[in-house]
Amino acid sequence: MESLYQKANKLLMEVESHISSLGHSYSPQLEQEIEGKLEELFSDIQRLEQMVAKEPPSRKQSAKLRVEQLSYDCQHLHSTLRTFQQKQRLKEKEEHDRNELLSRRFTANDPDTSIMIDHALQHNQSLQNANRGLDDILTSGRNIMGSLRNQAGTLKGVQRRIIDIGNTLGLSNTVMRLINRRSTQDKWIVFGGMIVTCIIMYLVVRYLT
Repeated sequence: MESLYQKANKLLMEVESHISSLGHSYSPQLEQEIEGKLEELFSDIQRLEQMVAKEPPSRKQSAKLRVEQLSYDCQHLHSTLRTFQQKQRLKEKEEHDRNELLSRRFTANDPDTSIMIDHALQHNQSLQNANRGLDDILTSGRNIMGSLRNQAGTLKGVQRRIIDIGNTLGLSNTVMRLINRRSTQDKWIVFGGMIVTCIIMYLVVRYLT
């Protein structure tokens, strides 16, 4: 399970890096690669969730926390990619409409020319407003992601402390069992020594008097 978790965690960091690169320079090939890696990551997480159910009780809770955090991060990366794709499609449509408008020819006596231009301008303005709205959403999403990373770091620190406490408790229980066992052995040694001493004293008194 540990090797699969490390593989999935490495894949998660690769997806995060690729999405950051995609935001600076769009590439359809990179977008397809990210989608493929996300599908592989979701598949690995499903396998990890099945493995967690088979973990021993002493490690099951910590393993479950790690897999849940991995799944949570993966869901947010998937949501970020979908938001970026919507923005990219909107940008492409805006460019297509602008090029179509610039390439359209109007006659001097065409009565519908002004109406078509007004409609195109209104449509372009609506697209720009939608584009700004998506920018705001992406900015908010990045802030949320930063906050979630900080929370994830805090949770991982708590998780490590819980695991350390659990290991300490396990060691303490082992030590207590050893102490109890040694106490029992010492008790029987003392009783045996007392009995042997009494027998020796009895024999000494009997044969010397």
